[in-house]
Amino acid sequence: MIGGHGGNIYDLARELGCHPTDIIDLSSNVNPLGPPPGLCDYLSQHMEVIGLLPEVDNRGTIQGYAEHLGVPPERVIAGNGTTQLIYSIPRVLNVKKALIVGPTYSDYADACRMHGIAPAFFLCPEPQEFRPDIDRLEKEIAGADTVFICNPNNPTGTFIPAERLKWLCLRNPEVRFIVDESYLPFVIGSETESLVACGLENVLVLQSISKIYRIPGLRVGFLVAYPATIAAFAACLWPWSVNSLGQAAVRFLVKAGPALGAFVAETQTYLERRRQELRQHLRPIPGLKLYPSTTSFMLIRLPEGLSAATVWSHLAEERILIRNCSNFQGLSDRFIRISPKNSEATGRVTERLAELAAQSSRTGAAPQRRSSRRSQGCHGEVGSSRPISASHNKK
Repeated sequence: MIGGHGGNIYDLARELGCHPTDIIDLSSNVNPLGPPPGLCDYLSQHMEVIGLLPEVDNRGTIQGYAEHLGVPPERVIAGNGTTQLIYSIPRVLNVKKALIVGPTYSDYADACRMHGIAPAFFLCPEPQEFRPDIDRLEKEIAGADTVFICNPNNPTGTFIPAERLKWLCLRNPEVRFIVDESYLPFVIGSETESLVACGLENVLVLQSISKIYRIPGLRVGFLVAYPATIAAFAACLWPWSVNSLGQAAVRFLVKAGPALGAFVAETQTYLERRRQELRQHLRPIPGLKLYPSTTSFMLIRLPEGLSAATVWSHLAEERILIRNCSNFQGLSDRFIRISPKNSEATGRVTERLAELAAQSSRTGAAPQRRSSRRSQGCHGEVGSSRPISASHNKK
């Protein structure tokens, strides 16, 4: 089984001898304000659904979400998170040659390799702050039958306007474009930036309700595409792919009305403040580079001599979890990703980053761990006495 997305908070909690909720998780890209008001109460009042099988074909879930999007239900399919749909794409579409725009989320490549496909990569250069050059990308598409684009992109935070993406898809009708919009709701003005209604047969759009509504444990994702494409996926997905509570959550969300839009707008404003705050805190650190972002996370290049694994381990000792990005195709061991949550967490992590950068600059070597912090568990229990490993970051 392929497993491990970002920082594994459960493994870290076991090593520290504490509960996962005692860890400040800045590695997870979910909404710091969510779930939306009323959702948890609604689910607690409908717990009887766990005693019943969910709808076998997710029909009600699909109809509700399609109405929410304003598209016909025959253009939508639901899955056990977007992950199930991503891993079905190579088989359902009979992909032969895939091109992945990166650095990006590794499941696209893993899904291809699981089906015997060696994907090619179009890596956006760091000097351009990882912004995709659409004209250059079009030249690289030749020969590919499927292109994966995460928009906004994880982990770089870059965003391609819908009109630019649509132009690319229109000019290459023989190529299928998988556009993952899982983080699009975090973008200010995102209401007009989705491709779900673009009307192009060669465009498949992935959407997640896990991130923006902070319900990743319920595992609900959607694919929007042409009816014939959706029918092909429906023939291959297993029954009961969305659990009963996940289906109930969708029922609540699609009926929430203006309150849901207000919640999303509040989230966008909140995250913009947190991003500005993080920029202000990190700007004074010599050699550190913070990349522009439109979403719930920010990519950071560490100063020379300071590695992502070192920073990850030092912060982990203090019960702060970030994303070591060294294993993203196209990034080096100097990249980390932080999802700002609140002012206190931002202050703590930036203070430690400044200390580590200063120590590394003075000594010319990686900072040493402070074992006294590691040996104490989160509840005062004795934790592991061995160095904390950064191996929790597999994707």
